[in-house]
Amino acid sequence: MRTRHITLATGLAALALTSACSQGSATRTTSDNGVTTVRYMTFSSAPDHTKDLDTIVAAFEKQNPTVKIQVQAVPYANYATTLQTSIAGGTAPDTFELDQQSLVTYASSGALLDLTDPAAEEPAYKASAYAPANLEAAQYKGKQYALPESFSTVVLIYNKDLFAKAGVPVPTADWTWKDEQAAALKLTDRAKGVWGDYQPISFNEFTKALDQAGGSFFSADGARATFDSPQGVTAARWLIGKNNRTMPDAAKSASTPDFDTNLFKAGKLAMWHNGNWQFSALKDVPFGWDVAVEPGDTHKASAVFQNSVAVSKATAHSGAAFKWLNYLTTSDITAKTRVDSSWELPPLSDTGKVAGYLTAGKPANRQAVFDSLKNQAASPVIAKQQQMQDIINNALTNAAAGRTDVAKALSQAAAQVTALLK
Repeated sequence: MRTRHITLATGLAALALTSACSQGSATRTTSDNGVTTVRYMTFSSAPDHTKDLDTIVAAFEKQNPTVKIQVQAVPYANYATTLQTSIAGGTAPDTFELDQQSLVTYASSGALLDLTDPAAEEPAYKASAYAPANLEAAQYKGKQYALPESFSTVVLIYNKDLFAKAGVPVPTADWTWKDEQAAALKLTDRAKGVWGDYQPISFNEFTKALDQAGGSFFSADGARATFDSPQGVTAARWLIGKNNRTMPDAAKSASTPDFDTNLFKAGKLAMWHNGNWQFSALKDVPFGWDVAVEPGDTHKASAVFQNSVAVSKATAHSGAAFKWLNYLTTSDITAKTRVDSSWELPPLSDTGKVAGYLTAGKPANRQAVFDSLKNQAASPVIAKQQQMQDIINNALTNAAAGRTDVAKALSQAAAQVTALLK
């Protein structure tokens, strides 16, 4: 399971990073016999796509014989700590992956090279190669601190066989929460260990549900948290209402690695809120399955995750690092490799490079991945991102456990988040 519930740096880490950068620490990049070694740290390739990344690296090194890429693939669960420690300790990789939320923390701390700097060793990127929205997502305060590398969307993955056996119509793009709930109740069979639905009770799922319910996380001026609105209460109750009713106990499942993945693969889960990065892992399951755009409440809103790649401000070889990131994000071999392996998709302006994704095999309705881009859920991002996420997760956990009323838990959390903004 690769759910996006982890932010790569905390507010305290940002202070450590600023200190490390101000000391002018250098990365461990070598240049021997005219060959420069560029270190690249990644989370998205581990564990399912390490060979795919090797293919891209090999093609790059063949085209650029004076540059060698040294890959450090770190599992997503450990990536935050590993990257944070290396940057703060002055041993940062030359280039590394960031999710959209952590980009703000690292850029604001001064850990990233400004790719728009006219004094850069060579042009770092060609803006026209990327989809404008994705390029903008890799910016901070109007400056390009990273290049868009990939995007993925969360969809509703469902077991067609379970639906057929229960005589329940499969999900469509027109489904709402009511449709999903009605189907989940019919599909849940506790005696057989079959559950109708699975959606984590978490920060990311709450902010998406809030958008689907027509609410907003912050006020229009960004000065205060507003997720404790009636829409916010509706969103939280939607998630919590599934717990131990149409999905397994959230507390127990969250503490078991890959619980939801294994449950779906075992044919014991009818509907699963997860991303297109799961497609390759499901290609050999012994039952029929497909995907649909996630249902909404008052309207549709889908979670879209965007990864970017950045250059450490402490790198000794920005030119070689730029070449690698350009190739990694825009080359034809990268696009083909991602499409062929059902990896996360490259955010390129030339959509023809990813057209083959639609006919790359299961699931049949891959179009849902692109349809989900039409209504992207707002993703709240602040400098103290991890603290904000912890506040929301704690509130949801307490409400789900019955320790606090939903409305009261959100009200207290909103006051805490507002305090972070000040």
